[in-house]
Amino acid sequence: QVQLVESGGGLVQAGGSLRLSCGASGRTFSSYDMGWFRQAPGNEREFVAAINWSGRSTYYADSVKGRFTISRDNAKNTMYLQMNSLKPEDTAVYYCAADRTNYRALPPAHYSAIDQYDYWGQGTQVTVSS
Repeated sequence: QVQLVESGGGLVQAGGSLRLSCGASGRTFSSYDMGWFRQAPGNEREFVAAINWSGRSTYYADSVKGRFTISRDNAKNTMYLQMNSLKPEDTAVYYCAADRTNYRALPPAHYSAIDQYDYWGQGTQVTVSS
């Protein structure tokens, strides 16, 4: 089992940057594929980015590709989301999530599926003003 805690959210102007962090408890962080999701008021939770257990494979939603970068440091039990060129439509609560890996290469659709993830953080608010 793993517990996840997000941090780094806040209020930023359009065009600005934020870096989110997701800290994980336990000594088995590298056993999990990790993802970032977000949920805006009135909307369903949606996929943002994912990274496999080793950090060698990353996946992005089209809406953030080229602006956001996902990374992880297994030695620090931490995942990151660097968000640049932020837009007002990026405003949402951002959640990190963990899925126990099977160490196999899987189709990208696997990593963007909400129901694949077993553990979730409480979320951190990101607000982008215009």
